[in-house]
Amino acid sequence: MSASKLDTSLTFGPFLVQSGGQRLTLPARAVRVHKNGIEFRSLSSFAPWTEMTLELEAPSDTRRIQATGVVVACTGDRHSGYQVSLVFTHLSAQSRARLDILASSYSM
Repeated sequence: MSASKLDTSLTFGPFLVQSGGQRLTLPARAVRVHKNGIEFRSLSSFAPWTEMTLELEAPSDTRRIQATGVVVACTGDRHSGYQVSLVFTHLSAQSRARLDILASSYSM
């Protein structure tokens, strides 16, 4: 029996999330990627329907994926942090294809 190792060649590096003056850089391990959005932990709370701009970058590829999304849920408290769920609203076809690969090959 052999153990398989997660292929990290398609894994994206730090995630940059911006919203109204707030700028968060999130490590890949703190982000869960889905085909239609992402979930991440944050020390800051975000109101539902807050629009956010995202930049995703692969370690092996300097091209960044830029996307826009809205917060659909934010649960938690200031002591333990917040779990933020964001759904993509604007994403090019090429970015969608790259994220589909990411979502199917990488999860937390």
